[in-house]
Amino acid sequence: MPTRLFRRLIARGRAVAHRLLHRLSAAIRPATAPAAAGALVDLARSKPALVAENALLRHQLAILRRSVKRPRCTPADRALLVLLAGRIRAWRSALLIVQPDTLLRWHRELFRRYWWRKSRAAGPAHRPPLAPETVALIRELAGANRLWGAERIRGELLKLGIRVARSTIQKYLREARPPRRAAQPWATFLRNHAGAIWACDFLPVTDLLFRPVYAFFVIALDTRRVVHGGVTRHPTDSWVAQQLREATPFGQHPRFLIRDNDRKYGQNFARVAETTRIAVLRTAYRSPRQNAICERFLGSVRRECSDHVLILGEAHLRRVLGEYVRYFNRHRPHQSLAQRVPEAAASATSRGERCGSVRAVPILGGRHHAYVQAA
Repeated sequence: MPTRLFRRLIARGRAVAHRLLHRLSAAIRPATAPAAAGALVDLARSKPALVAENALLRHQLAILRRSVKRPRCTPADRALLVLLAGRIRAWRSALLIVQPDTLLRWHRELFRRYWWRKSRAAGPAHRPPLAPETVALIRELAGANRLWGAERIRGELLKLGIRVARSTIQKYLREARPPRRAAQPWATFLRNHAGAIWACDFLPVTDLLFRPVYAFFVIALDTRRVVHGGVTRHPTDSWVAQQLREATPFGQHPRFLIRDNDRKYGQNFARVAETTRIAVLRTAYRSPRQNAICERFLGSVRRECSDHVLILGEAHLRRVLGEYVRYFNRHRPHQSLAQRVPEAAASATSRGERCGSVRAVPILGGRHHAYVQAA
């Protein structure tokens, strides 16, 4: 009796499980039209549409066979699926491996890339190509002057009568070395009143025997011209006062003179400034930006001159700095002066290419070069 009851329970459980599986398979099976209705619909469609749908289904099967777990579509697969779906009116029913929204997203991405490449390939029609001689000159400037950036090379080209955009110079500059970051401009107040302001400061240098040597500079803020420079081992108050006298001969003096709070500026220096009718402006403590142009010049002296030369003594430093100051005033273009040199008069720059050859004059043993038109 218990055995018969157990067999009946097992049989009934199998029947229930079979019915559940049948209903579940019927629920998850995609709804399809009858074969006769599908054939009638296909008869009404054109042959190119049927060929495109067949190709779409075949390509999806190829993608599924190529993948192990999840179908992965390459960019070529995406472009082909988008192209085939555009030839079929009922492409949503023929799409099986991806969602319709995914295919529409691929289509938008391909559309964006197509017009981006087309607009990029066209480019501005009015921009002439750069001459090979100018490209060779840019590479020559970048290779011979490792400390120059794109703006510096652009200023040197403007001196030679060649107008080239900074982005173009940077493109050829990256082939030799990475571009340098440009310096920050100074305050607006000094830009408006720089014509009546000078600045002075000391540059300490260590010679070959580790002895300190001091260089003193006076700079005009409007033209960035180095008015005066001196070198000594003992910067006393009397020596600094004498440097101020030499910097202001024949009544040529500014209205204001910026200096820091160094003790080297004593009573003699203040007396000479008062006699010359110069108002001395002292910067605040730990505020180098209040004398930014002079500090920037001292940084240029270190980066472009003293850090690359082994100083033997006071006379050697005076000779080296004298050569650099002449180069700084006569040949080095400045961004704040519209790429002009401090001692050059304002002149219009031609728009044509260079005429004739260019001669390079080495400065500081070839560390820098001054480029002039050859006669």
